[in-house]
Amino acid sequence: MKALLILVVLFSSTVHSKIFERCELARTLKRGGMDGYMGISLANWMCLAKWESSYNTRATNYNRGDKSTDYGIFQINSRYWCNDGKTPRAVNACGISCNALLQDDITQAITCAKRVVRDPQGIRAWVGWRNHCQNQDVSQYIRNCRL
Repeated sequence: MKALLILVVLFSSTVHSKIFERCELARTLKRGGMDGYMGISLANWMCLAKWESSYNTRATNYNRGDKSTDYGIFQINSRYWCNDGKTPRAVNACGISCNALLQDDITQAITCAKRVVRDPQGIRAWVGWRNHCQNQDVSQYIRNCRL
């Protein structure tokens, strides 16, 4: 019985993820130095996170074309930015395990996202941002958040 209880606890802790409330994430990103980083407003970061992961720290998306996976709140790709041990010809420019991008504490995800936007493509590296945020009024993503 004790072993069963341990398995249930272990299983339940691996399937839950932190889904941030909008203003909670805005405050976390602001504390992480994202507001104005590389000229990118906090509202744009929030829009990106909404469309990439719905503010879910454990979101993943497999890309059949290059056999890579996107990880975490910013959907950072394993082909270029992190190591998941299974993506062919991975670069790992952030120098981290992709599992680090799935943590409830998004400090490492913020650090890696900052690295991504320093690349020449900048925030345009994210398809979700290009399709839903670029040239849009993104102020709604931080409205009434008391930042």
